[in-house]
Amino acid sequence: MLVKFLKSYSWILAGLLALSACSAPEQQNTDAKVLHRGNSAEPLSLDPHLASGTWENNIIGDMFIGLFTENAAGEPIPGMAKSWNTSEDGLTWEFELIDAKWSDGEPVKASDFVFSFRRILNPETQAQYASLLYPIKNAAAVNAEEMPVDALGVTALGPKTLRIELEYPAPYLTGLLTHYTTFAIPEHVVREFGSKWIQPENIQVNGPYKLKSWRTNDFVQLVRNPDFYDNENVCLDEIYFYAITDNNTAERQVREGRLDVNNDFPGRKMDFLNKELPGYVRVHPYLGLTYFSFNTTVKPFDDKRVRQALAMALDRDHITKQVIKSGYIPAYSMVPPGIGNYPDGAVASWAKLPFEERKQKAKDLLIEAGFGPDNPLQFEFAHRSTGDNPAAAPSVQSDWNNIAPWVNVTIAQVETQIHYANLRSGDFSIGDGGWIADFNDASNFLYLMETRAGAMNYSRYSNSEYDEIMDKANREMDMMKRAEMMKEAERIMLDDMPIIPMWFLVNRALVNPKITGWVDNIVDIHRSRFLCFAE
Repeated sequence: MLVKFLKSYSWILAGLLALSACSAPEQQNTDAKVLHRGNSAEPLSLDPHLASGTWENNIIGDMFIGLFTENAAGEPIPGMAKSWNTSEDGLTWEFELIDAKWSDGEPVKASDFVFSFRRILNPETQAQYASLLYPIKNAAAVNAEEMPVDALGVTALGPKTLRIELEYPAPYLTGLLTHYTTFAIPEHVVREFGSKWIQPENIQVNGPYKLKSWRTNDFVQLVRNPDFYDNENVCLDEIYFYAITDNNTAERQVREGRLDVNNDFPGRKMDFLNKELPGYVRVHPYLGLTYFSFNTTVKPFDDKRVRQALAMALDRDHITKQVIKSGYIPAYSMVPPGIGNYPDGAVASWAKLPFEERKQKAKDLLIEAGFGPDNPLQFEFAHRSTGDNPAAAPSVQSDWNNIAPWVNVTIAQVETQIHYANLRSGDFSIGDGGWIADFNDASNFLYLMETRAGAMNYSRYSNSEYDEIMDKANREMDMMKRAEMMKEAERIMLDDMPIIPMWFLVNRALVNPKITGWVDNIVDIHRSRFLCFAE
């Protein structure tokens, strides 16, 4: 009943979004340089500690700056950090902060960072993304209510000096510190307004843009923050982010001139768009994966034979090359190729078998698991309503139903935000999902399968051997040994198959050629502060 309701709701919402996106806001200052960006989904929150989606990151990263931030090419560069030192064992980092202000003129202090790290890891905050910060000393224990928040290894040594202590060396820390979970938020504002601190009339920021208005299911409006430390190098005055879940609608609005940028387009229309919009189409590899999660807490998906069978039976080559046609790479592992410090990653043991042989093995495994004419396998596959997922779902359904006459799979399209909420709460059987790297390191993908990843581990996979190897890899200083450990862990996970890796992504965007400063990059992050319009 719930899934049927959500499916109906997703179509109603899509219609509302399409209608609302057709009416652009009135522009007050005709001399202002204004950018209109399509942004794929409605934010659930713009609080850095409650967000969990790339569409939220696109907005939050325009408003807040962490110790590190990204340059136009998506590479880590200093943000609030002026300088830093690292202990010989890699476990202690000390940062000196620049002289920066919140948008109300109050100074950004080291204590704001201490407050913020404690807040996101406080279990009362219920931050879905808190586990990303577990490399910090005592973070996991604080988040599990085993230690008080003041035991966290983040300390203000002075107004402008911050110390971060780690559980184990993290060579990727500068990249991690660009992520919104690590951003400071203004302690004085949060203490005054509580959960309402993020509302436009209350919010204060330290980034290039400040929230002016948020019209639900329509747009988020940001305006220039004159107190931003690098304001003199910011070009654009206002940014509008539109929650357009249907990329066909967004693509049409780009062609009509209502959007300057959209962060996706239908892959099947690539040739058409290259002709219709010369110079707009941008396609580039990046660190992203589409994968399907099994709910391993419910039958029959607690049986790895069933999981392996369903993983084998999907024709990824056909789906990516004939159905989606987006340049995606079929995936037989969790970690994308080309990721840093992880040469020749692991793949599923059956990956190189011909598809027909895999299909027969899938049938045999399901029979071994007790399924057949007298005990049919029936389940629902839920998928996101955005991107290429609706196009791929019927092919996925067909591949599974073609294993044998006694396999019966139905599909349900669910609005993206609701779908991810269902994944986090365990309200699904098999569901698709995507993961975009928060930093360029294999651990950012593999940690999702650790028991401690909590709600981000949608499948609720738990393997003590996997956890132990990942813990040792996290503590290993030798990068080659560390990579081998992570590959061993990935092989174990792929044998258990709690997820089905489907395809590695490319970033696709439509960008008006008049926009300068847009640099295609592997993390697909394009901060508005670096963009402008050619004269």
